[in-house]
Amino acid sequence: MSFKGQVRQNIEALSNEWRRSGHLNEGDVFVVGCSTSEVAGERIGTSGSEDIASILFEELETLRSEAGVLIAFQCCEHLNRALVVERETMQRLGLDQVSVIPVPRAGGAMASFAYKTMKNPVVVEAIKADCGIDIGETMIGMHLKPVAVPLRFDQRMIGNARTTAARSRPKLIGGKRAVYDRETAGINGD
Repeated sequence: MSFKGQVRQNIEALSNEWRRSGHLNEGDVFVVGCSTSEVAGERIGTSGSEDIASILFEELETLRSEAGVLIAFQCCEHLNRALVVERETMQRLGLDQVSVIPVPRAGGAMASFAYKTMKNPVVVEAIKADCGIDIGETMIGMHLKPVAVPLRFDQRMIGNARTTAARSRPKLIGGKRAVYDRETAGINGD
């Protein structure tokens, strides 16, 4: 199998695990951090590839349409990890737009490709995502809602890049008398 075929197979396997996980809900914000350099087996920020980005984007677009999530592509550190989203997402969530266009050497190949490919892209400064994936240790944690919970999927690599998935959950508040599930509280139904 070719390297690009392996990358396609890896991202499809990870997407399928997300679909089966029960942690994707329609309207959720799904943040993607990705170093295509790391996917290719190089050091982050050294050899970005829009060819690799296109393979990943295609599968993530399928995941977006099937799950009904809002995808945000994190830029690299040179753009302070700003995010590429659809204008509609920015407006719906009341996000703050910033003035920049990501390019492979300032923003990263994944964010650059997303910006070129999305219908009406904008770059926003920050987001509070419900869940996401970090491909190549790009540090998406700053964009996840508290409390971030790692997901232990079987697919842990995309190409040569270590991949981590996470979801968020509401904070548990209260003390020893607090109740956190509906059954214990004597509430029936969903």
